[in-house]
Amino acid sequence: MLFPDLHPPLTAQAAIPEANRCLFCFDAPCMQACPTHIDVPRFIKKIASGNLAGSARTILDANILGASCSRACPVEVLCEGACVLHRFNKQPIQIGRLQRFAMDALHASGAPLPFEPGPDIGRSVALIGAGPASLACAAELRRRGIRATLYDARPLPGGLNTYGVAEYKLPLVESLREIDMLAQLGVDFHFDTTIGAAQLKTLEAEHDAIFLGIGLGAIHQLGIPNEDLPGITDALDLIAGYKSGAITSIPHRVAVIGAGNTAIDAAIAAVRLGAQEVYIIYRRGPQQMSAFTFEYEHARREGVRFLWSLQPSAIHGTARVEAIELTPYESTGQPLTLETDLIILAIGQATHSDFLPNLCRERGRIVIDRVSGQTSNPKFFAGGDCTNGGREVVDAVADGKRAGIGIATWLSVQQEAHLG
Repeated sequence: MLFPDLHPPLTAQAAIPEANRCLFCFDAPCMQACPTHIDVPRFIKKIASGNLAGSARTILDANILGASCSRACPVEVLCEGACVLHRFNKQPIQIGRLQRFAMDALHASGAPLPFEPGPDIGRSVALIGAGPASLACAAELRRRGIRATLYDARPLPGGLNTYGVAEYKLPLVESLREIDMLAQLGVDFHFDTTIGAAQLKTLEAEHDAIFLGIGLGAIHQLGIPNEDLPGITDALDLIAGYKSGAITSIPHRVAVIGAGNTAIDAAIAAVRLGAQEVYIIYRRGPQQMSAFTFEYEHARREGVRFLWSLQPSAIHGTARVEAIELTPYESTGQPLTLETDLIILAIGQATHSDFLPNLCRERGRIVIDRVSGQTSNPKFFAGGDCTNGGREVVDAVADGKRAGIGIATWLSVQQEAHLG
């Protein structure tokens, strides 16, 4: 198996003792460290008592994408990183794996989502993009009786959960299974639908509010000679390709440009797809890389090699990529020509918010009220990567959750003003 689970599931025999290790803190730092503020002690205590359905409900009440987040969250720097057991030099509670245990049990039982849509209040919201922020927002709206219609340019929902999170963290089937449960709330999906300025104007006229969960645009280019040669791709296209089955193998020599978490995911994927030499090239040093330390150590264990303080200056090849030329970045050193068959770009994504109305933006990111998700246009709300520049799945879920509540509150105020 090329992409086994990064954190294998707990068995019942392992989960119960692990749950009983929890101190069930009253003012739990793990709960505060979770962007969606799942009541961690409560859901773990329900596992310890054998109430798995209640545990799942506790998780879903705070985070409708609790199954995805149990696999994709960097728990080492969030809930588990805040566990009080660190103070006693003990291993933290395996919160992520316990959360997955409860969610897997709910899926295996065949039980429906433990919520129902609220009574229809005659209001509707269009959500642009079907990634984690929009999905979380839609769930909050449906629970309050507000119709939610999602539009996405791709053929499948889920955004980066489906297309951009490494398979060994979040398999495609798991992302889609979770969305199937969301459909039980009556969320209406429209796929293969690109929304431009004209379509957005129509949706604005047809709906009471608009939520923008449009993510980010294309990965940045290097801007060096021969960048149009065959043999160059980007990390997100690679991950989407192998998750869909379109990519099943890879050339032997691979160079990944960038040192963020997505670059790490692409490099590990390259190793598991058959590459014999995989390098990550970064213009600064290890202290400046944006990837988490545990991700870096994982990549090293997989056999990925790192080249520091070097930047690409040219690509060589005739019919396709044959080598990449690297020069020192802000330091003295020798240039290096690295022979490679495939170059994978992972140097950040551009924004793509130009088609939007006159919303306040900073460096291309949509500016929102962080409590309600409302933009400078009161009818428009937003969340996720298009507002924060690209963080974690759980941050997008938290944004969507806040926006869903914010939209419902705003619509209620509008209704009261109309009746008054």
